Amino acid sequence: MTASLSDVEATALAAVDEAAIAHLLLELLAVPSVTGSAAESELQHVLARHLERMDLEVDLWSMNLPELREHPRFPGCEAPRTEAWGLVGGTPQVGDGPSLVLQGHVDVVPPGDLAQWPGDPFQPQVTGDVVHARGACDMKAGVVAILAALAAIRAAGARLRGQVSAHFVVSEEDGGLGAFGTLLRGYTGDACVITEPTSGALMTANAGALTFRIDVPGRATHGSTRYAGVSAIDAYLPVHRALARLEARRNTGADPLMSRYPIPYPLSVGTVQAGDWASSVPDLLVAEGRLGVRLGEDPARARNELEACVAEACAADPWLRSRPATVTWPGGQFASGRLPAGHPLASLVAEAHVDVTGGPRPAEQGAPYGSDLRLYAGAGIPTLQYGPGDVTLAHGPRESVHVSEVVTVTRTLVLAALRMVGTK
Repeated sequence: MTASLSDVEATALAAVDEAAIAHLLLELLAVPSVTGSAAESELQHVLARHLERMDLEVDLWSMNLPELREHPRFPGCEAPRTEAWGLVGGTPQVGDGPSLVLQGHVDVVPPGDLAQWPGDPFQPQVTGDVVHARGACDMKAGVVAILAALAAIRAAGARLRGQVSAHFVVSEEDGGLGAFGTLLRGYTGDACVITEPTSGALMTANAGALTFRIDVPGRATHGSTRYAGVSAIDAYLPVHRALARLEARRNTGADPLMSRYPIPYPLSVGTVQAGDWASSVPDLLVAEGRLGVRLGEDPARARNELEACVAEACAADPWLRSRPATVTWPGGQFASGRLPAGHPLASLVAEAHVDVTGGPRPAEQGAPYGSDLRLYAGAGIPTLQYGPGDVTLAHGPRESVHVSEVVTVTRTLVLAALRMVGTK
């Protein structure tokens, strides 16, 4: 510790239970809460019980999916689902002080090729300080840090002037339905910290990401007479080359917060599907991917740029000129988001981190991926991301987190929360 702590700060930090943090992380990782699955809902109920044991004010509700999907600002989704549960737990509001939201998503992406994992992705493996499992850093470690910080504040008996609340949300990975529904229910705050993995940095902005689909037509014929048809695979190639040129254009003059990334706003084609028979020339290719949205950019402008790029590629191609590829926008639609320049939340969290670690002030930077930050910022809540784990390990078979890093983030959240909402 580098600063003189108040009595309540020192008591709350002493109440951070490192063994309980490790145990809780293993408990949550064992729930395979893939986006849209029944286990995603199960985990919300597990977390609600943890919040209730802290004697917090808890709201666990089933979201009205048809109503949310019809809302003009609905952020989109990709995973099929029949239910979505919202969960908010807050300290009792007994004073007139400010409110701080600590937010984390409970859903995880599928594990992918199981052969690349050393074991069951949902049976966490522990090696020293490292826990390896799907969701370890993205972002159950961050969820644990929120729970542990609230537990320490409650255990310390801190009398708060304001309120600290946890927002645990579903469906972040495929668009942000959970956060959208939570905000629409009326939950707000004077500031928000999302505990996404940041490797000790402060993410004060995030780029957006828009899911696109391109349908490229061909003309089917027997494979033995392929010269009589047009392969949709061949027809797609000039479109793919045009997308690469578009990515290069969109990444010139990137915002300084994004300067550490070789490609701040990637345009990536994630899936390509064509053909239904080996000896037939395919008459349709479907390419799906994500388009990075620049900081401060209107998503509609980004969509227009990609649509114009595809249209120009088609106009220059003899086959596609009269049969142009079509572009649609299914799935998640993430705008960018940003903490207002100079907002005190960044200094508050940075100074708490320094006081906990005794190290240098954490760097401020932008994140190249879409997140719930833009929904909270869009609702007028100043928001940043700060949490345990390395995002480069997320979504892959090497996903892991150091328990010691979860403890550091927990302690930082304790100080930041107490200092922001104030104590009596």
